[in-house]
Amino acid sequence: MNLPNKLTVLRIIMIPFFIFFFLSEFKLGQLIGGAIFVVASFTDLLDGHIARKYNLITTFGKFMDPLADKLLVSSALICLVETGDISSWVAIVIIAREFAVTGLRVLAASDGIVIAASNWGKIKTITQMIAIVALLFGNWPFEMINFPFGQLAMYLAVIFTIISGFDYFRLNKKVFNQLS
Repeated sequence: MNLPNKLTVLRIIMIPFFIFFFLSEFKLGQLIGGAIFVVASFTDLLDGHIARKYNLITTFGKFMDPLADKLLVSSALICLVETGDISSWVAIVIIAREFAVTGLRVLAASDGIVIAASNWGKIKTITQMIAIVALLFGNWPFEMINFPFGQLAMYLAVIFTIISGFDYFRLNKKVFNQLS
């Protein structure tokens, strides 16, 4: 197993530790959980960079890397619903979009079509990560000035989530035309 794939597996292994600490009653549990989430998110950047730079792209990585990302983000969203930091509809919209786009990619792949990440998808990912991290760390440092940065960032992430989802389906409607 190459390094990018090991980093992907590590990210999956980190998820239960993130959940445990973030939802625990330990004094620094949320801080530790947030730190684990940040490290896990960083492994996503790192494994993709290493895989592309050293041509270490594998079938395992193509399948498991996006799955690991979705598991990590979904876990964080569900934890934020549990703590009351976001509404359940926010998590549902984001997770539903992830399932829908993944389904589109699977259909496309069955016809030999590869759907690359779009610019809207990249913007969506960046805004989601900023919002999640801000909320995991209690909206620090913005809570000092009573500015709801994390909440606003999450609503922006929802907007980009919806836009990117529509964009993927708009640009790849040929996948559905080939089903008939």
